[in-house]
Amino acid sequence: MAPGRVGWHELCAADWEAAFPFYTELFGWERSEGIPMGEMGTYQLFSVGGQTIGGMFTKPPAMPVPLWLYYFAVGDFDAATGRVTAAGGRVLNGPMEVPGGAWIVQATDPQGAMFALVGQRA
Repeated sequence: MAPGRVGWHELCAADWEAAFPFYTELFGWERSEGIPMGEMGTYQLFSVGGQTIGGMFTKPPAMPVPLWLYYFAVGDFDAATGRVTAAGGRVLNGPMEVPGGAWIVQATDPQGAMFALVGQRA
């Protein structure tokens, strides 16, 4: 969770249960806790070396394609979120608090590429 580094990896898969064995074989990931999300199914956490590093879920029908979303760690969450819009980006979702007390936003850069931020509020 060092600022400027990827703090969370999230896969929105066509079918997370079918995708999981691929990443297990490729990277040695292990299943961690599965979090029920109601109609959206399960948000499956994954770990490596005993550390939880991300989650995956099956994409909703409205989402056009599967994708990876990377959450970049920031030192001052509110200041970083403000820099997104000041630099011409757009916040799509959030801010919202996630388990463990961190805050996230999902955003796009000025060209429309999607990314996310994760950090603590001051």
